[in-house]
Amino acid sequence: MRRADRLLQVLQILRRHRRPVTGDAMADELEVSLRTVYRDINSLVGQGVPIRGEAGIGYVLGEGYDMPPLMFTADELEAVMLGLRWVTRRGDGQLSRAARDSVAKIGAVLPEGLRPFLYDAGLVVAPRDGRTVDAVDVAALRSAIRESRKVSIQYRDEIDRYTERTIWPIGIVYYEATRNIIAWCELRTAFRHFRTDRIGQVDILKDRYPKRRKALLKEWQDELRADMEKPDLDVFL
Repeated sequence: MRRADRLLQVLQILRRHRRPVTGDAMADELEVSLRTVYRDINSLVGQGVPIRGEAGIGYVLGEGYDMPPLMFTADELEAVMLGLRWVTRRGDGQLSRAARDSVAKIGAVLPEGLRPFLYDAGLVVAPRDGRTVDAVDVAALRSAIRESRKVSIQYRDEIDRYTERTIWPIGIVYYEATRNIIAWCELRTAFRHFRTDRIGQVDILKDRYPKRRKALLKEWQDELRADMEKPDLDVFL
């Protein structure tokens, strides 16, 4: 790897992480010596890049710094295109259109030599037979998640029982055939997953839920890890 390319890769590693990245971790990823990483860090700092930290503790990239956003490699462009193709096929209508618009915007500003890696990427997302149809507007639920708003829903379980729920939606899990809303359920006073094809009615409430969504996601992730160690547990209602 050329030194200029390696310096860009060091920046990319730092951009990827919110917490300090150790020199050892960067050396392993770049397949270079720790001394080379330290030399590259010092070189970037000397060029005015706001990197904070020290050897043995780790490094972070200061806020407000940005590198040219379209310095993509061929692998990165293929990854972007694969993800956008997946969203086009699996997302709700509004998300699917957003994915197609993203391809057009990226392609419009890419250097001409890189465009084939985007438009002609040989990675294909297969069509999915038996995909369930959303019974509600998932875009509205995504908006409620972004705004941390409570949502009132009518929900049908696997044996066709209907219940009225007030939930705090914090995320969406996209499976091959279904989509599940991750939410805190006020009725069950617990985290639950709600399939979008079983939600019969949605009312986005004015009330915001009292906890930060990031904190709720952390609680859900911790609970999920613990639940995976328990046999015969079903949190899908």
